[in-house]
Amino acid sequence: MRRHELTEREWELIQPHTLGQAGTAGGTGRNNRHFVNAVVYRVRTGCAWRDLPERFGPWNTVARRFRRWALAGVWEGLFQAVQEPDYAWVLVDSTTVKA
Repeated sequence: MRRHELTEREWELIQPHTLGQAGTAGGTGRNNRHFVNAVVYRVRTGCAWRDLPERFGPWNTVARRFRRWALAGVWEGLFQAVQEPDYAWVLVDSTTVKA
């Protein structure tokens, strides 16, 4: 596993929320994990789409697929799926709690 790639545990957590799975309507993605790893690489390194390593395939293909997923709300769903509740921010105020 490379430095900027998802671990098995991380992939198992987000895999059910990806598009293009076998048995679903629409096109089937060849390798969702490879695509997500390309996006993770770009986000973690801050590189431009054109500077993605060749191992991820054509940069334009990755960028267009990223946009399609964004418009479909997939990234929002993935973000919600990996969130753990942070109870440090929960506030109980006597003005909002009725006895």
